[in-house]
Amino acid sequence: MTSKRKNKKYKLKTHKATAKRFRLTGSGKLVRTKGGKSHLRRRTSKRTKRLFSEMITVEGRGYKKRIKRLAPSMKSGD
Repeated sequence: MTSKRKNKKYKLKTHKATAKRFRLTGSGKLVRTKGGKSHLRRRTSKRTKRLFSEMITVEGRGYKKRIKRLAPSMKSGD
């Protein structure tokens, strides 16, 4: 019985901080939101505050590979 368990593959745990910050679109692009949206925004202009809500596509193969490794079960919905 113990010899069968040696070939067991382990489940990869999702890095929750990565899963919350990044998202996959329907077309497969990796997108993120800008930081610094939560506080100290009274002095910033309306235009700057509006730009904070935009989603930015993640560029670079190295970043995409690292995010996929941290969150292997990332889905487009959610």
